[in-house]
Amino acid sequence: MSSAEQTHRVKDLDTLKALGHPLRIKLYRALYFAGTATASQLAEKVGEAVSLVSYHLRKLAKHGIIEEVEGGGDARERWWRPVMTSISTTDEDFRDAPERNAVHTAVSRLYARQRGELYESYLDTKATWSDDWRDSAFSSESLMPLRPEELSSLRDELAEVVRGYRLRAEAARAAGDTEGRENVAVQTYGFPFRT
Repeated sequence: MSSAEQTHRVKDLDTLKALGHPLRIKLYRALYFAGTATASQLAEKVGEAVSLVSYHLRKLAKHGIIEEVEGGGDARERWWRPVMTSISTTDEDFRDAPERNAVHTAVSRLYARQRGELYESYLDTKATWSDDWRDSAFSSESLMPLRPEELSSLRDELAEVVRGYRLRAEAARAAGDTEGRENVAVQTYGFPFRT
């Protein structure tokens, strides 16, 4: 995968359903950080059977989320890579019908749970990280009274900042600059609520 930004906005229900499986989300995340990998390598990372991982990789490929690397292996082992650097879904693409809205909500809940589990895993293991990593990690909540257009603008500005860091990190990785780098998750949410 090149370091160019490749965002895929999921709008169809079948692709959303394909992404709505907990193991597929973990596989996509592991494959993204690996760049390319075989089912055997990914099975080891996620702690699942190779046959199960192969099945789910084929499902992701069917929906254009990942692809087989041409000439990347032999007849016994396929190599896979992610097709895009960012996958997004929006409420507006699924609110037109109750079934579509229900699936989008269920998949969004699954993503929120996995993101929370990822952060909790860091909290459980933070004593194993060096002080510079622990000092750099952050968690915050900012409360503010905004209008919808202001929230949209904030979302877009944050996405642009994150995109810039991701592109620089991918360019560094492609240039062989891997010393001192770790996988980092940046999770942001912006949503209205009432007290």
